Amino acid sequence: MIIKKFQASNEKDAILQAKEEMGSEAVVLNIKTIKHKGLKRLFKKDIVEVTAALEERVPTSPIPTNAINLAVGKNDEKEETSSTAIEEKLDSLKEMLASQIKNEPEKQEDNKNKIADQKEQNPNFAFIQLVYNQLLENEVDEKYANKIISEVESSLKKDANIDTILPGIYQKIILKLGETVRIDTDNNKSKLVFFVGPTGVGKTTTIAKLASSFKLDKKLKVAMITSDTYRIAAVEQLKTYANILGVPIKVVYTLEELNSAINEFEDYDIVLVDTAGRSHKNKEQCDEMKHLINDSVTTENMMKEIYLVLSAATKYKDLLNIVDVYEKIGKFKLIFTKLDETSTLGNILNIKLKTGAALSYVTYGQVVPDDIRIIDAQALAKQLLGGEESN
Repeated sequence: MIIKKFQASNEKDAILQAKEEMGSEAVVLNIKTIKHKGLKRLFKKDIVEVTAALEERVPTSPIPTNAINLAVGKNDEKEETSSTAIEEKLDSLKEMLASQIKNEPEKQEDNKNKIADQKEQNPNFAFIQLVYNQLLENEVDEKYANKIISEVESSLKKDANIDTILPGIYQKIILKLGETVRIDTDNNKSKLVFFVGPTGVGKTTTIAKLASSFKLDKKLKVAMITSDTYRIAAVEQLKTYANILGVPIKVVYTLEELNSAINEFEDYDIVLVDTAGRSHKNKEQCDEMKHLINDSVTTENMMKEIYLVLSAATKYKDLLNIVDVYEKIGKFKLIFTKLDETSTLGNILNIKLKTGAALSYVTYGQVVPDDIRIIDAQALAKQLLGGEESN
């Protein structure tokens, strides 16, 4: 399969470019508008970008994997694990926080005496308080922010300074986030992977992105199942992607049909199951979901996994209610979508600590197979501390 992007001043011209270069059989995967930033937006019009795909009819050179490296979390750069690398990552944070300390006004008049006493006891109080406030600004739950700060403070020496405090907090957050995981396809067992979560969080698009990377990059034998028969558009969308990728898909309505499909795909490397979005307030629907997943029958050569898909833009209170319901279904790993729709990512840390579930993928757009990657704990920790937003 060939996947290319085309840009023009309008949608019609971009699609025309795709058809002219790739032929009339080219299929449009995604259309998005690219807005100029800064002063350019005053003088230049928005650009429309079309992502199109074409199934190759004859053998050609191997498909380039640059476009899908992001989807599987690949990075050509070496991992920065040394203390020197970590210090370099924190330099900008130290400068920013130190600068803010000098200019930070007292916001609570009635707390002046208390703060002065704390500053006298701990010369680094102002800096620690600033980091604490930064965590709250990124919507980290207050109880988790307090826990992180107190754990770091308890291990500090009296002569600790900014150069030791900030790396300590940074490392503590990374430890709290834990080791991120991806769908493991390197063992000898097949994988039956259920994607669950509320409606509208992007489960179907996430499945399409992962299916693309497994099929095109890893050359795996992939199949799809959808039980999301409540939304015809979702079924048709997944069917379209399945046809483009050349992978089989089954639409199931009952547990019996699901088990039949699982048995049919027994020899596939990975089977991705799209489930219907369920309201966490509807107990009957959630019980139906639990029954479908827990009572599905796998073969001896197949492992079952569950991924809870959540939107990073959802309110924290709603996320707490959602995970309370889905925890009853079974043990799951976490995928967060719509990072491009929020400027605060504290909920990722909050839900990780609340559930204890492993973090996995994040998505940040609708483009298939792009706009997905494995969560980078170091980049996320840096952003929670006020660093620049990672791309």
